[in-house]
Amino acid sequence: MDEAPNNRTSLVKGAKDIAKEAKRHASKNFNKAVDRASDEYSAQRSYNRFHNEDEDNYNAYNQPDGQYGDNAANDEDGASSDATEGHDDEDEIYEGEYQGVPASNNENPRDGQVALGLKSLKSQKELENERQADEEELAQQYELIMQECGHGRFQWQLFFVLGLALMSDGVEVFVVGFVLPSAETDMCIPNSGAGWLGSIVYLGMMFGAFFWGGLSDKVGRKQCLLISMSVNGFFAFLSSFVQGYSMFLLCRMVSGFGIGGAVPIVFSYFAEVLAREKRGEHLSWLCMFWMIGGIYASAMAWAIIPHYGWSFSMGSAYQFHSWRVFVVVCALPCVSAVVALTFMPESPRFFLETGKHDEAWMVLKHIHDTNMRARGEPERVFTVNRIKIPKQLDELVEMQNESANPVLKVLCKIKAELRGIWLTFMRCFSYPVKENTMKLAAVWFTLSFGFYGLSVWFPDVIKHLQADEYASRVKIHHNERIEDFTFNFTLENQIHRNGVFMNDRFLNMKFKAVTFIDSSFINCYFEDVSSVGSSFKNCTFVDSFFYNTDIDDAKLTNSRVINSSFHHNKTGCQMTFDDDYSAYWVYFVNFLGTLAVLPGNIVSALLMDKIGRLSMLGGSMVLSGISCFFLWFGTSESMMIFMLCLYNGLSISAWNSLDVVTTELYPTDRRGTGFGFCNAICKLAAVLGNLIFGSLVGITKAIPILLASAVLVGGGLVGLRLPDTRSNVLM
Repeated sequence: MDEAPNNRTSLVKGAKDIAKEAKRHASKNFNKAVDRASDEYSAQRSYNRFHNEDEDNYNAYNQPDGQYGDNAANDEDGASSDATEGHDDEDEIYEGEYQGVPASNNENPRDGQVALGLKSLKSQKELENERQADEEELAQQYELIMQECGHGRFQWQLFFVLGLALMSDGVEVFVVGFVLPSAETDMCIPNSGAGWLGSIVYLGMMFGAFFWGGLSDKVGRKQCLLISMSVNGFFAFLSSFVQGYSMFLLCRMVSGFGIGGAVPIVFSYFAEVLAREKRGEHLSWLCMFWMIGGIYASAMAWAIIPHYGWSFSMGSAYQFHSWRVFVVVCALPCVSAVVALTFMPESPRFFLETGKHDEAWMVLKHIHDTNMRARGEPERVFTVNRIKIPKQLDELVEMQNESANPVLKVLCKIKAELRGIWLTFMRCFSYPVKENTMKLAAVWFTLSFGFYGLSVWFPDVIKHLQADEYASRVKIHHNERIEDFTFNFTLENQIHRNGVFMNDRFLNMKFKAVTFIDSSFINCYFEDVSSVGSSFKNCTFVDSFFYNTDIDDAKLTNSRVINSSFHHNKTGCQMTFDDDYSAYWVYFVNFLGTLAVLPGNIVSALLMDKIGRLSMLGGSMVLSGISCFFLWFGTSESMMIFMLCLYNGLSISAWNSLDVVTTELYPTDRRGTGFGFCNAICKLAAVLGNLIFGSLVGITKAIPILLASAVLVGGGLVGLRLPDTRSNVLM
């Protein structure tokens, strides 16, 4: 009785097997037909420039209904695709097939490494030549893919996210100059250490640009940018709370190291999702965020730092003044950039360069679908079937075994990454980019040296003019004798010589830029007194009492204190920003100088693709150099401010075009490294410019003017010798 059901079960199973086998053969025959139709259809597309090459090396597109065929390299006898070769079609499917990802048309292993057998048969030179050919082919194909993806919502989303990162770089540059006077006063920094803050931040940015730019070519644009921005945000926030100057320097240096990766990665990242006809204009628009960062920092400094009431203290050991609030506020763009960047994908061009076909295809499809939905065309199908992947030449790294010490594994990984960065850097000095690297380094150095040198020279000259004018209004008192008088108001910008003060009271008042020389204080009472920029030279204090004042040995130069006492003296340096005209004026001047960049930004963005990158680069630098000669006529504050605005407005076009040219001159596999090296040269020039130009303030005008003009004009002429990249595809 049991045989009947068993026979029926066997019969049903056999029928299913027969149906399954028939279905498999029918599917295979259908796929062959689809392949032939796809090949015939793709021959009629606009990709006819690839006709004379081997078909398995180029892009193929699917049928209009959006269904994808198998590998175009399959022959008509039913050969298996590369992804499934050697496997049973019924048991194995392509790794990304369940997500709709088409297979790559390359014979490279999935992980991007050159097979050992192939590498043994071909020399390194041959492999490099093959990779070069693959890169040229990929560049042409990728340009067509980006044209199909279009320019729309995705690019604008990434534009604002990367703009926040670039804005953080601008804030970091400006925050140093705004914080420096306040930090020096708050931390009682001697004159010998006053210049370290500005220099050490630029040094951190120099090393950061080289490191993060090189690392982005190894591990990806998004990941490196996220880590570098996180480092910047954390240490920038931490620096606002540390009290010691050495710790503050360390935090700002590490913060600068983090933000150093922003510029090279941001421009590399954004350029790789732009089609050629959009690249120059939109990279120039992106440069505006650096200016916005400067305006943001200037406005916040103007609004926050002079407000002395925005501070609190915990005893005499911990002081949190308004400039520290300003440092916290300046870290907000960086934090916003980190949060927004987590929602963006990696650069698809980087994925393709490293052999990650599936990931690149999915990002490109995401870009296409996002833009099509925004256009109101969600039915548009992403027709890219297969994308070329260059051969990978990376050496296989021998890692520690599974039982090895985890610390050794980490050290081995770090060593391998650093070695990879160095090797990629050395490739920037090999054919065909060696000459371009040298020229770019020269242009970056000269433009940065002139720009940052004059940027520190302009404000210092203005402050020097203010100091001269302030000193010209000083009131000098000789041989005065004041008895039984109460001073409860501010004494400002005065010099008292050979004065005698007897039984006088100084209550809740301020000495501001007041100097007492050879004066005597007999039986005087000082309470709640602050002395900003004031001193007592060769003075004598007899039977005097000091309570809650900041008058200490540092302000009593060669003075005698006889039978006098000091009680509850104020410790540390006293911050006094209230009603400080000079502080407001310095921030306002920087705000105007940054705002003057706006017209130049708009002009460069609109004309970048019309008159060319090199014409704009060379012309802007030459005009900036010529404008320096008008500094001879800068004898007043208003004239110097006008010259500062003019210079900034002329030079910004050079910065924008240099960013675009540097991005387009380097191939993808060394774009971050090359840009990072150029940006490191830029920061080195900034350090030298600050030191050289800063030392010449108040001494001579001739050297700064002639030096800035010479380097800017010379750099502009070198920039004109660079190759024109307006019609280039991204290699």
